[in-house]
Amino acid sequence: MFPKAVLFALSLLAIVHGQQVGTNTAETHPTLPWQKCTKSGCTTQSSGKIVLDSNWRWLHTTKGYDNCYDGNTWNSTICPDNKTCASNCAVDGADYPGTYGITTSGNALTLKFVTKNTNGANIGSRVYLLNSDTKYEMFKVLNQEFTFDVDLSNLPCGLNGALYFSAMDADGGMGRFPANKAGAKYGTGYCDSQCPRDIKFINGEANVEGWNGSPNDPNAGTGQYGACCDEMDVWEANSISAAYTPHPCTTSEQTRCQGDACGGSDRYATVCDPDGCDFNSYRMGDTSFYGPGKTVDTKKKFTVVTQFITDTGTSSGTLSEIRRIYVQDGKVIQNSKVNIPGMSATYDSVTTKFCDDQKSAFGDTSSFQNKGGLPGISDTMAKGMVLVLSVWDDHAVNMLWLDSTYPTDADPTTPGIARGTCSTDSGKPTDVEVTNASASVTYSNIRFGDIGTTYSNTGTNPSNPGTPTTTPSAPQATQTKWGQCGGNGYSGPTACESGSTCHVVSDPWYSQCY
Repeated sequence: MFPKAVLFALSLLAIVHGQQVGTNTAETHPTLPWQKCTKSGCTTQSSGKIVLDSNWRWLHTTKGYDNCYDGNTWNSTICPDNKTCASNCAVDGADYPGTYGITTSGNALTLKFVTKNTNGANIGSRVYLLNSDTKYEMFKVLNQEFTFDVDLSNLPCGLNGALYFSAMDADGGMGRFPANKAGAKYGTGYCDSQCPRDIKFINGEANVEGWNGSPNDPNAGTGQYGACCDEMDVWEANSISAAYTPHPCTTSEQTRCQGDACGGSDRYATVCDPDGCDFNSYRMGDTSFYGPGKTVDTKKKFTVVTQFITDTGTSSGTLSEIRRIYVQDGKVIQNSKVNIPGMSATYDSVTTKFCDDQKSAFGDTSSFQNKGGLPGISDTMAKGMVLVLSVWDDHAVNMLWLDSTYPTDADPTTPGIARGTCSTDSGKPTDVEVTNASASVTYSNIRFGDIGTTYSNTGTNPSNPGTPTTTPSAPQATQTKWGQCGGNGYSGPTACESGSTCHVVSDPWYSQCY
């Protein structure tokens, strides 16, 4: 995807020792305004912008434009070791629409899956929300609500339009690692709960030593280092299946791992929980809830609401529940109910009890609990996390863990195995990158604030897509059976649908319709 030669060269006179910045393409961050909401209403944050992850960027010499990394291989002359490579190489600015298929319009962000250009083709992308040109926006989600609209009607089996929070540094790592000269302005500092080893620069140093090119991905590989941190998957989805999943770690900030500590030979040997505790409606037994023509109809745009409820109903409390609500065609849709043997049919959110019962019913490893569970990720949420938006395909297991039967040799009638209707032969990158090259996902109308203030039962004002309808209407909506109807800090619907009434379950923190 990057140019292999240019007609001119530029020498830098200074002696440098660290991850550098190139000057071939000016870095101009596309704007993406979003809204901050309280009970008084929502205000637009016009300073919002996005930045492309540094892993996608052209990496070339500081004294010219020879590639430091080409295909899935490092230039051994320019990059004989990690420190020398960081000194010799620079990440450059990005042509967001032309090279990467990333466009913004108003409050909407569209990520194209495959973008062909004069240098080849770009596959997928990952961007972060900025609050200035040099700092990521840090979201503190405890006792708050995060909402966005999404259109993934053009996102088939094998693809993932993911929106999530990562415990990255606000400055991209420049403060903690002075060798990092690029920072958030150039999308550095990525980490997640998988402790990925495909990151080209970690802690301001290259990841050259021990690098092996991927056997089935011509653009990727793995080094001896990985980047670990807490991850809150608010949304991993395509038009067939969707999941939301917290992943705690035993460290509260981005941490570099090495070798087996990155989970190479033992998936669970890292400081993070790679599995998480997921709520996928299909996997949890409701096969009619999410998908084309289903209750949440993925053939058209809808709104996703996620509430991070604490045990005290305040931002200083500990995370105790993560609730999901949808809005489509002006209708509030409560999350699906669990229909799995051995699990209570009242579950419709992620709680400690839900996670314990799920792991037991599915026979899954208790890595989530061992790495701290909901309380474990709560401390990181209190400090603030970076918003990540992406689209990608899966060279490891073809995204079958999200939308098909996985493991593929297991009985799909066994609880937890069936995750969606996609064929076990679907999702191969060699197929989807050709057949579904025109796939895309659009995220829009991001809102964040007090619980019950970012959505309403009348949807979004069609004459002004950037402005939610009057927020006081949300508490006037009718709650469905088994939905929350009261509690300290709660401001959603308090009236229950016909046939159920509001009961105090945990005074004064939680009331439910039944």
